[in-house]
Amino acid sequence: MNTGKVTIHDISKALNIDSSTVSRALNNSVRVSKTTKEKILAKAKELGYQRNSLASNLRTNKTNTIGVVVPRISRHFFSTVIAGIEETAYDNGYNVVICQSLEQLKREQIITETLVSNRVDGLLISISMQTTSFEHLEAFEGYGAPIVFYDRPCNFKNSSSVSIDDFEASFKATEHLILQGCNHIVHFGGPQDITLYQNRKEGYKAALVKHGLGYNPDYFFSTKLSEEDGVAMAKKIVKFSTVDGIVSANDTAAISAMRYLKSVGKHIPKDIAVVGFNNDPISAVIEPSLTTINQADFNMGKKATMILIEQIKNNRTTRLSVVLESELIVRDSSKYKND
Repeated sequence: MNTGKVTIHDISKALNIDSSTVSRALNNSVRVSKTTKEKILAKAKELGYQRNSLASNLRTNKTNTIGVVVPRISRHFFSTVIAGIEETAYDNGYNVVICQSLEQLKREQIITETLVSNRVDGLLISISMQTTSFEHLEAFEGYGAPIVFYDRPCNFKNSSSVSIDDFEASFKATEHLILQGCNHIVHFGGPQDITLYQNRKEGYKAALVKHGLGYNPDYFFSTKLSEEDGVAMAKKIVKFSTVDGIVSANDTAAISAMRYLKSVGKHIPKDIAVVGFNNDPISAVIEPSLTTINQADFNMGKKATMILIEQIKNNRTTRLSVVLESELIVRDSSKYKND
């Protein structure tokens, strides 16, 4: 096999076929007969021909590449979303470039600038917790690359989004604790600049109001929901002797809060029942196991990618909002409150 740089002209010379016919065959043109195409492809493989993707991209003005921005790839939810993205992209002939913002706006801005300079065909993004404006995303619109937000939907021009009903999911989580006998429930919320966390707070409030408990602003905390934040919020709520339930907007803060509460002698769920959000794998194996909201993570990645690819192929951007189902998984951290 020839290990040098083989061109279509080498194939043309070897087969005594016009180079333009070779080029059409390699591009699967219907203008070349099946027999000739097979002969050319076999010779190309024999000679070790490799397609010049860069040149092809320049001709078609497409890179067959999708940019993906994820807040933290280490989070199980996001890594599973990415698995759905990669599988769907691969099945449709697209490569993906995955970048993580680490929940930092500046990093997100630099990442998107790089993706724009590399002319990705479209963008899948879950914005950082610091992102409250979207000027850095306008460059994609400038050259016609569609944007689909996943998990954290945003009101940005003609972009689409795929998410769950965060209001309804948080409502279910809060109502579950109420039905278990909790009357003084705190909410560990995320930054209220982000629609997702606004909706989770509103779902929490609506469940309280429905059951006649009312909303107490002292029972609401807004943080980045890190492990450290979970501990800090737990330290605050132990000062409220009446608190008997926690609805956390993620599992990370819920689990670290549970660990702290246990260390100071609180029994879960007898003293304080806890519900998390995301269904991280650790939530099923900690003691007690954590009741949580299961999101359609893998399916979210697949659906967002299919929407993006369809818009890329149709060379248009449309405003589409897809809402997926979520599920409350009841485990030991919230059960038997009344026993």
